[in-house]
Amino acid sequence: MVKKQFIQRDISWLSFNARVLQEANDPSVPLRERIRFLGIFSNNTDEFFRVRVATLKRMDEYAEKRKRLNMYMEENPLHILDQIHTIVLRQQTEFNRIWEGILQELNDDHIFLKDETHLDEAQQAFVRHFFDEQVRSNVIPLMIETVQHLPYLRDKSIYLGVVMRKKLDAYQQKYALIEIPVTAVGRFVLLPAPPGEHHIILLEDVIRFNLPYIFSYFGFDYFDAHVFKITKDAEIDLDQDVSTTFVEKIEKGLKNRRKGKPVRFVYDKDMDAGLLAYLIRKLNLTSKSNIIPGGRIHNYRHFMDFPDVFTEKSKRNKPFRHPELQKAIRVTDVILKKDIMLHFPYHTYDSVIDLLREAAMDPQVSSIKITAYRLANRSKVINALVNAARNGKDVMVMLELKARFDEEANLAWKEVLEQEGVKVLLGVPKMKIHAKLCIIKKRVGKRTIQYGFVSTGNPNESTAKVYADHCLLTSKANVMSDINRMFNYLENWKDGLSHLHLCKTLLICPVNMRQTLDALIVKEIKAAQAGKEASIVLKVNALSDHKLIERLYEAAQAGVKIDLIVRGIYCALLEKKKYKHHAKAISIVDEYLEHARVIIFHNGGKEKIYISSADWMVRNLDHRLEAAVAIVDPEIRQELKDLISIQLKDNVKARVLDNELSSQYVSQVGKKKVRSQIEMYHYLHEKSIK
Repeated sequence: MVKKQFIQRDISWLSFNARVLQEANDPSVPLRERIRFLGIFSNNTDEFFRVRVATLKRMDEYAEKRKRLNMYMEENPLHILDQIHTIVLRQQTEFNRIWEGILQELNDDHIFLKDETHLDEAQQAFVRHFFDEQVRSNVIPLMIETVQHLPYLRDKSIYLGVVMRKKLDAYQQKYALIEIPVTAVGRFVLLPAPPGEHHIILLEDVIRFNLPYIFSYFGFDYFDAHVFKITKDAEIDLDQDVSTTFVEKIEKGLKNRRKGKPVRFVYDKDMDAGLLAYLIRKLNLTSKSNIIPGGRIHNYRHFMDFPDVFTEKSKRNKPFRHPELQKAIRVTDVILKKDIMLHFPYHTYDSVIDLLREAAMDPQVSSIKITAYRLANRSKVINALVNAARNGKDVMVMLELKARFDEEANLAWKEVLEQEGVKVLLGVPKMKIHAKLCIIKKRVGKRTIQYGFVSTGNPNESTAKVYADHCLLTSKANVMSDINRMFNYLENWKDGLSHLHLCKTLLICPVNMRQTLDALIVKEIKAAQAGKEASIVLKVNALSDHKLIERLYEAAQAGVKIDLIVRGIYCALLEKKKYKHHAKAISIVDEYLEHARVIIFHNGGKEKIYISSADWMVRNLDHRLEAAVAIVDPEIRQELKDLISIQLKDNVKARVLDNELSSQYVSQVGKKKVRSQIEMYHYLHEKSIK
């Protein structure tokens, strides 16, 4: 029997989501944040089914064809799907247990989630009035018991499946579906309540209460209504029709996504058996369709926005300005003199917005070029770029239309930008543009000065409040030259990768990053074999690339000291007795989403330190445009090393990444408690007030 070399990536991802669920179960986490983590867990699970489970189902269909052709397939998708189903059911049971405990804690805090059967007279009158004023016009029941085909059901919506009949005539009944209009109305409705208490009802329960009114013309006196939802395949199939523009393909793909095959059906376990059987039949669901019984409430993702009615208010630390920028009149003036590293969400994102605003107003600035993958809903970045264009600057935005689940938003931004005269690039076929880059050019006398940034995170002021990222503001000529080459490639991608091969400073996917990383690991291996000090520190969101993992195995075997911080997917099996040096691998799940990528090689004492947009995955290294920049400023290098060191000492929110994916917390026995996100805030804040 061949020993397993890697952890399967989807099973590993479910382990990450289990760590999110651990946060919801942690009594030291404020109640509001625990509810938010339940929402994050729910949203993560939905996306996992839309993307990964849907992909495995397609692989299973393809596997049957490969089997008939006697072709080898590395993994059995059906076997993985079976494992997923078992794990998801177990996690759902744990989710329900945690939610029951949180409900009790809400009650203890005088916050009560009421359903339609537990309303006093004043609340009943309120709910009738609220339905009439806010809900009724958004509710259109679908009578379904006689239809040949179910109408189109939305992927992200929740539905009430309604059974109605007369109590004295069980044979005369009808089925109806009602889509809960969460987008139009909101999920949570605050009810009248006694002083010192907060009563909340969910929108679906408002509708349940009003069912006799909604269906009054049928004369029924018995109603039974339960929530269900479906999750659909989210893959966008971009056909090869050369006569169709890329935008049209994306738009067509989005329409087809809405019609995607169901990959999961979640329902209230108390649903009427006849209606349940009817829905399963009409949706063409089978035993392979992940039919999951659940509780009364679904789509907990909305609970990320649970009303702020808590006695304990948020203690989240406020972001502050970088010390080098506190007294500066202009961000631009500072970075033309020295490199600045911003660490979000500890440092405020306003400095990046200010940099773009200054460029928009500066008469000497001639152009701004930036990549955009995900943007804020009311993007201040876009606002600055639009104003730059209005001020006569040449503005170019590389807008990635293939950013999953942001395709529609980016199509809308395309229209806004183009109407203002901004040049919009829409990406490269079969490659996502994931690098986070900006270059600004200004004319000073006879010289052209260039400056900008390389970041690990998106130009998004909203996510910068909760995503932990690093952003290097720089005017280094060699960095700017490579960013220019990358934009030249984006404008002229039909010419091939020649522009990217000219890059001398940045590590670029798909041309030289993989090869450079591999060579640097090999260098550490050789140093260890020669009895010299050798070490690798890696912080990424995901580690699944088999080739680089195998290099890490070689390094561990040779005695290289390896420290890994991996938030999500982790496919390495680094716990082996034969390794000369035990590799340390942890995952940190806390208030902020750890999103940064940092790589540190000992390199014979002349450390190579990079920040990067790329995870160590095949898709990033071989099929995306990514960038890593070397950190050369001595002060920033030390600062980055100090921050990584703090994270490696975390024993409050760090979990051990072992071969069994147990997600056990790092032991605190005999050690001072170190919660890295708090310690990092204090470390950076102290520097800002000196």
